[in-house]
Amino acid sequence: MSKSSYSVYRSLWSALDLIFPPVCGGCGKAGFRWCADCQGRVQILNGALCDVCGLPQDSAGVCDTCRVDRPRFRALRAWAVFEDPVRKVLHKLKYRRDIALGDAIAAQMVQYVRGLSWNVDMIVPVPLGRQRYKERGYNQVAMIAKPLALALGVEFAPKALARRKETRSQVGLSKQERRENVDGVFRAGVGVNGKTILVMDDVATTGSTLSSSAEALFASGAKDVYALTVARALPQHGLKHV
Repeated sequence: MSKSSYSVYRSLWSALDLIFPPVCGGCGKAGFRWCADCQGRVQILNGALCDVCGLPQDSAGVCDTCRVDRPRFRALRAWAVFEDPVRKVLHKLKYRRDIALGDAIAAQMVQYVRGLSWNVDMIVPVPLGRQRYKERGYNQVAMIAKPLALALGVEFAPKALARRKETRSQVGLSKQERRENVDGVFRAGVGVNGKTILVMDDVATTGSTLSSSAEALFASGAKDVYALTVARALPQHGLKHV
């Protein structure tokens, strides 16, 4: 993939904005998919983070939880805290069919992801189950992952990971229930063999879905797996808010 491919992709969405004038996903302001005011209110997740799970802590290094029970991915990072306006934008993309927001979100994340200096070969979105995909008509994570892959010049592999079965929604589940809900759910294709993968989701809470995804990728021969989300629901927000 090349930078020109990303430029063409962005130009197509800009052309659609002229035909179908957008409104901001964060505040509803006319003429913008995501206005500058809302972008300025995004709470970037930075400071001292656990080297593995990416949760904030007092100092750098691996947190106590990851020392005892390390997830399968090498590292998980989230661009922002799961608060408004990011929460509103993600919900509009996910539930209101405003798929143009995928490109708008990816554009804001490009520099952050480049700054991670992860040398990955491909980006793989966490897949939806068949029933949810049928109901929604698209995978909201793929709508962010595709332009991000184009911007980074790496392969976008939406079919590299699949669900073996339907699962319950993770909303409202405890950490242990979330882990059990996605245990062994994913399978990966042979195309990941020998590759360093960036597996992506929209929001992380406990990281269980991403860890299960990483396990499936490793089982199919992936060389290494990193995990990325747009946002992170922090422990003080409670598990039921995602």
